[in-house]
Amino acid sequence: MAEKQNRIDQKLASLKAVGKKGLLPYVTAGLPDLATTQRVLEVLAELGVTAVELGFPYSDPIADGPTIQSSFTRVLERGIHVRDILAMVSRFRRTSDLPLLAMLSYSIAYRIGLPAFARMACDAGIDGLILPDLSLEEAPQAAQTVADAGLCLPMLVSPASSPDRRKRIAAISTGFVYYMSVTGITGERDQLPSELIQNVRELRETSGRPVIVGFGISTAEHVRLVCSEAEGAIIGSALVRRMMEAEDAGGDRDAVVETARSAVADWMTGLP
Repeated sequence: MAEKQNRIDQKLASLKAVGKKGLLPYVTAGLPDLATTQRVLEVLAELGVTAVELGFPYSDPIADGPTIQSSFTRVLERGIHVRDILAMVSRFRRTSDLPLLAMLSYSIAYRIGLPAFARMACDAGIDGLILPDLSLEEAPQAAQTVADAGLCLPMLVSPASSPDRRKRIAAISTGFVYYMSVTGITGERDQLPSELIQNVRELRETSGRPVIVGFGISTAEHVRLVCSEAEGAIIGSALVRRMMEAEDAGGDRDAVVETARSAVADWMTGLP
């Protein structure tokens, strides 16, 4: 296991120490280009977000809804590759300690080789991997490989998972447990499930780990509800949609960056 506590662990511990909760925006890497992605990361760091999930575009997304799939298509058509994204992270890391999580298909890491990819990610300045299509059977070995590289591996727990499966997933997860508020794919929702808070409470009690909730969260009120129990909330599709709309409206890169800043600042008002 990694001896040094990484930025994810440090940030969640510091929030707990002062009784605060966190917001973890999701940004598609390369939307609309990597220079703009770096600028978005910089303004989100200035806002004080807990961490950022950096989505690595993939041609056959697993749990991503139509908004994020559309963003992936745009980026892939522009010829952006994994090594380009990691190079951008390295540049960003020269001036910022904002925790970063790479969210990507396990097939990307597998094709490169998980040990090699984990080392590449860590060297670039990534703090953890989220691999939504990693099977539970392969997870223990993958978690050890990732930990050996100094990264954490939050794993996804679905509302449809049995209590036993939830416990097994939580036991393997490091950094935090990623609880999906809804079953299915990512995307904005008008309402969150009534059983969400109870499920989060039970997951934390059985796992002893921080629980961060994603999928379907799209308003400051959603953030407020989720963070009444969970350690943090993840907003993805709602942010990606706004950034694509800003680009489609003919706005320059400054407009895309400002759109991201404004949206995240609004969502942060929902933090307890």
